[in-house]
Amino acid sequence: MIPINRPWLSDEEKKEILMVLDEGVLTSAALEGGKRVQEFESLLRRYLNIKHVLAVNSGTSALLAALLALGLKEGDEVLLPSFTFVASANSVVAAGATPVFVDINKADYTIDTGDLARKITKKTRAIMPVHLYGHPADMDEVIELAKSNSLEVIEDACQSLGSEYRKRQTGTIGLMGCFSMYASKVLTSGEGGAITTDDDLLADRLRMIRNHGMVEGYDTRVFGLNLRLPEISAAIAKGQMKKLNEMLEKRRNNANLLTDLLTRSDFDGLITPTEPEDGHKKFNWYLYTVALDGQKAKDKINTFDPLDYASTRDLIKDKMANNAKIGVAVYYDPPVHLTPYYKELVQTRLPNQAREIPNNLRTTEWASKHVLSLPVHPLLSVRDIEYVANSFNSANENLKK
Repeated sequence: MIPINRPWLSDEEKKEILMVLDEGVLTSAALEGGKRVQEFESLLRRYLNIKHVLAVNSGTSALLAALLALGLKEGDEVLLPSFTFVASANSVVAAGATPVFVDINKADYTIDTGDLARKITKKTRAIMPVHLYGHPADMDEVIELAKSNSLEVIEDACQSLGSEYRKRQTGTIGLMGCFSMYASKVLTSGEGGAITTDDDLLADRLRMIRNHGMVEGYDTRVFGLNLRLPEISAAIAKGQMKKLNEMLEKRRNNANLLTDLLTRSDFDGLITPTEPEDGHKKFNWYLYTVALDGQKAKDKINTFDPLDYASTRDLIKDKMANNAKIGVAVYYDPPVHLTPYYKELVQTRLPNQAREIPNNLRTTEWASKHVLSLPVHPLLSVRDIEYVANSFNSANENLKK
């Protein structure tokens, strides 16, 4: 079985964990965090070239803390894609605001800045671009829209550690950036996350938010929660940092090989992930996501009705999983706005948008029915990647018979 993702763990992480166990300090309620937390934050801060890094216990916690730090109130709106993991929207709701869903572009599945501009209102407080699959969003346009409308930008970089936009690390371009260190991510601590910012006052506020809102003792200054990262998790993350560049390079090599092998096939309508030729976006290849448009040409997207078309995606997925034992995956079907909770939320809080959704989230709904992610994680060999490509091409050929 070839899994869609698998963490690369070695003696380095084991050594760091044993040191924590020997010292007997598993977590710390200190405002600045425990020893291993601080060491990990220092390593990530240098890697990202950012002033402040605050480790927390998940990517969701990072998003929630960042939104809480903005002081959002009821009626405030945050613009973000619907084509993302539900935690992006959940964090907005948990912070007391309303998520307003924006369509994606068909080049790399990140936020469509044209639709973004159309949905900015007097209630909008922040924009949350998601660097989905490790693909950087169009941050020049996002930042320009934010500045011209006095909005804040929180980057959802939960999937994009190591990705770059115009030579800058994703998660360091907006006011705050949020990362995840879940088990499948390019750098893992099992569960974990981090928030980045260059703003000193925000960093102080975020430290309180992750620690019940307290400064020291019971001196509670702001609303907060227990979002602290345990020392063992920080120890794993610290060990991972030492080979982050190597892990990213292996992902890139695997992705390049897989693209070469897949594009040799005669699949009509296969869309492989591609970095822009001018180099202004560099992917971390967290997920290698193709689009399967059946036998339709990819320029038919704008006329496509996803609810009326039987995609070949699920058939190929089943053949690869059941016959070839390859852990292919679909992210994200359904998109957030079509899940029961958010369908009701949009109807009650945003009735005007609810009426427009069938027309203005068309690429989101198209993508949800046609994307398929293939494994390229760093533990895969050249032979493994060849097997993935051959299995994909074989599944496609079998559908034609």
